[in-house]
Amino acid sequence: MTSAPLPTPDPGLSTTTTAPASPTLRRSSTDRMVGGVAGGLAAHLGIDALLWRVGFVALTLAGGSGVLLYLLLWVLMPPAPRGPQETVSPIERQVQRLHDAVRGSSLGAGRR
Repeated sequence: MTSAPLPTPDPGLSTTTTAPASPTLRRSSTDRMVGGVAGGLAAHLGIDALLWRVGFVALTLAGGSGVLLYLLLWVLMPPAPRGPQETVSPIERQVQRLHDAVRGSSLGAGRR
């Protein structure tokens, strides 16, 4: 065994790499067919929205769980921020109320 000191790294060379940050999981306001769930999953995970839509349809045809999963994600995923000129549909308002109620009840459960 030698007692020679270890070489010091060159300060100009960085050995740490930073992974690109993925966007927050939110429903998409631009890439949407129904509720923006597939577009939001695509932006967050980097998998094309078309593949998510095909997956939801396949799960629906295989036993109906695709519709249930889509509706559950629609309620649980927060919406993307809206621009000042965008209008909110009545269905979207109802989903936002459900999202707030679920989020409020889950926050209240953690306080016990």
